[in-house]
Amino acid sequence: MNRELVIRKQNRDIDIALLEEKQLVELHKDRTDSSFSTGDILLARVKKISPGLNAAFLDIGHDKGGFLLYMNLGSHIKSLIKFTKQANDPTLKENLRIEDFKIEPEIDKTGKISSVIQPNQYLLVQIIKEAINTKGPRVSSEISLAGRYMVLIPFSNKISVSQKIKNAEERERLKLLVKSIKPKNFGVIIRTIAENKMTADLYADMAELKTKWDTIVSKLRTAKPPALLMSEADRANVILRDVLNESFNSIQVNDQAIYEEIKSYIKIVAPDQLDIVKLYKGKGDIFTFFGIDKQIKSSFGKITTIKGGIYLIIEKTEALHVIDVNSGSRINSNTEGPSEENILNINLEACKEVARQLRLRDLGGIIVVDFIDMRSSTNRKKLLDCLRAEMAKDKAKHTILPQSKFGLIQITRQRVRPEITIETLEKCPSCNGQGVIKSSILLEKDIEDTLKYLVQEQNEKQLNLGVHPYVYAYLTKGFLSSIRRKWQNKYRIKLKILSMPDFSLLDYRFFNSLMEEINL
Repeated sequence: MNRELVIRKQNRDIDIALLEEKQLVELHKDRTDSSFSTGDILLARVKKISPGLNAAFLDIGHDKGGFLLYMNLGSHIKSLIKFTKQANDPTLKENLRIEDFKIEPEIDKTGKISSVIQPNQYLLVQIIKEAINTKGPRVSSEISLAGRYMVLIPFSNKISVSQKIKNAEERERLKLLVKSIKPKNFGVIIRTIAENKMTADLYADMAELKTKWDTIVSKLRTAKPPALLMSEADRANVILRDVLNESFNSIQVNDQAIYEEIKSYIKIVAPDQLDIVKLYKGKGDIFTFFGIDKQIKSSFGKITTIKGGIYLIIEKTEALHVIDVNSGSRINSNTEGPSEENILNINLEACKEVARQLRLRDLGGIIVVDFIDMRSSTNRKKLLDCLRAEMAKDKAKHTILPQSKFGLIQITRQRVRPEITIETLEKCPSCNGQGVIKSSILLEKDIEDTLKYLVQEQNEKQLNLGVHPYVYAYLTKGFLSSIRRKWQNKYRIKLKILSMPDFSLLDYRFFNSLMEEINL
């Protein structure tokens, strides 16, 4: 599968598009001045304990505050609290080493948060879910540092391997290898991409993650909450870390600084793929050049069209998202209605688009998909298998339930950041989005009033007036008795009226003799 990453920087915004076989499957929108991203590590202060929720509210610098549940404390919270307190001491001659630290006992999984942390206490936390609607960021004190081949977890000594690595010998090899190179008091989760990798690759990744941890500890010495200690704001590198593989054939960037950052990152993690990073030097917009803007316009909005006339209607409510599959004009012309086989084909095509839409819009929570009803249990299983296969490409955690007797399939999908919404409808130039337009009978008066102002106040002697073709016909009708001739004689001016097919019905603009638009 060919994969391409196209990155566009506009002012403070960075748009990242992931294409698979030239089709847009993921779109990430970030701001360079954004204060909070999933994965950021901060030093926070406990503001309030809520016994009823068994949770705490933290001051992390966000106006809504961070929300910490007991279940997100992590089993090694006592070690983290003790380490944070000792490390947050500016009088230390050198940084506190976790390798020399004595690990505290784990906490009870069903305990009370008030017995573990107290108000005004300093706490090292990591953002696991960005602020969504009225909810503040969700945080965890179970710190993890994600690399390309592994995830490093402080205050633990457990080594686990991704379940997607099926080969028993390879799993054992990776465990023994990581055990021999990992620092003391660090746990490791070995990622799927580490399969069959050499010791040098894993060691380099481990060393980079250890350096990150040392940097956090160094900043912790003088930090006062709320303080950002490590940021995951560079979304481009985060995406590359998770999805970069041999199938990647192009990374296009329109910004020199981001281009250099990505080249530096690729040089470390995959030097053999350094030549796929390219700086876009075209004059036009990079998204327009690669056809991404067109795909965005056709993929977002309430109605999404699929080939052959099939379309989806995507509705959002407070509690869930609802997706309705419609056959449109796609019916079997040989029968009075669509056959079972035809319905299956429609549903199979729709399920691919449903999976793509979930990734593209980053929809989370509960999603209910209303496929076209099928009587055959075999066909219903084919549909479910197809949806699961397509959703397997999705990095977000998800669960798919079998089709109900009403033909509905329920999906739950992990939500860690606000969903992407893009307005595909453009504001009407005639009514300016109000749904009503000025009475056409007043248009002639408006044009004449503007003409009078330009002649008498700005002393214009020659003007060009651009109008819609219908208005042009009205103003020039009758050679000697036309409205244009009347205005010329009345205001003693040379006036040329131009027919502009791109103008809306009530749109008009004045230009000077050099055809430069006169801004009113």
